[in-house]
Amino acid sequence: MPRKFTPYLFVLPLIAFIVVFTYIPILTSLNLSVREWDFLSPDKPFVGFENYRLLLDSHEFWNSLRVTAIFAFVSVPIRLVLALLIASFLVRETLSARILRGALFLPFVTSTVSIAVIFSWVFSTDYGMANALLRAIGGEKVPWLQDPAIALWVLILVNTWKQLGYDVIIYIAGLQAISNELYDAAAVDGGGRLHVFRRVTVPLVMPTTYFLLVISVIEAFQIFTIVNVMTHGGPAGATDMLVNMLYRTGFTLFDIGKGSALAVLLFAILITLAWIKARVIGRKVHYEA
Repeated sequence: MPRKFTPYLFVLPLIAFIVVFTYIPILTSLNLSVREWDFLSPDKPFVGFENYRLLLDSHEFWNSLRVTAIFAFVSVPIRLVLALLIASFLVRETLSARILRGALFLPFVTSTVSIAVIFSWVFSTDYGMANALLRAIGGEKVPWLQDPAIALWVLILVNTWKQLGYDVIIYIAGLQAISNELYDAAAVDGGGRLHVFRRVTVPLVMPTTYFLLVISVIEAFQIFTIVNVMTHGGPAGATDMLVNMLYRTGFTLFDIGKGSALAVLLFAILITLAWIKARVIGRKVHYEA
């Protein structure tokens, strides 16, 4: 074998893994999305774009898309703003900063199911800690996970608490890459702390912000575990995210064709959002200090 093929042999296992667990499932989903199948029948009749038409004509799909969009475009900005502010205080290499970094990062590596179960208890209407605190200060108990106007905000809070530590750590890495000479120059010019933060820190950390924005929006559109454990998509569809609807359609109702079509639509939505972010925000990102 010619030596020029040797490097490809080293990456062949990785390529095989990606093909088997990424590209083949994608192609299989595309194929199933234009067929009718219930998991049990050996036949998979071709139905064309009927599954897509049924989805786009259903109120359930548009409600899930609306709920997912609200979740993503509310939770992600909150996370990124909080993460940058916290990272600005924890960027110093002190013992207390390191301890706080670890404490913030701990929820990210904790089982999502465990976190969802614990917060289900915390926000329980009858015996939860949240309502116990409200009653202690003279307030009335709140049906946190049973009120359609509140349940989604509870999920945003829980997801923000879980993911914030990761965002903080990534921002700290970005902040540590900024040269102290730039801050010294700004101080010499008489810039205040807020002015330096707006004019020096925020622009130079934009590559990190762009990276976190992309992966955070993808993560928000794919959220499932917290929803499935805490609310099951209720009440009245108020927290019925796209992936929760996909799971229900494919693995509860066994409508694999429509579930695959929904997966393809979700993939198309994420690709479109990534393209828009690259066109609108990506052009404003500069990678040189």
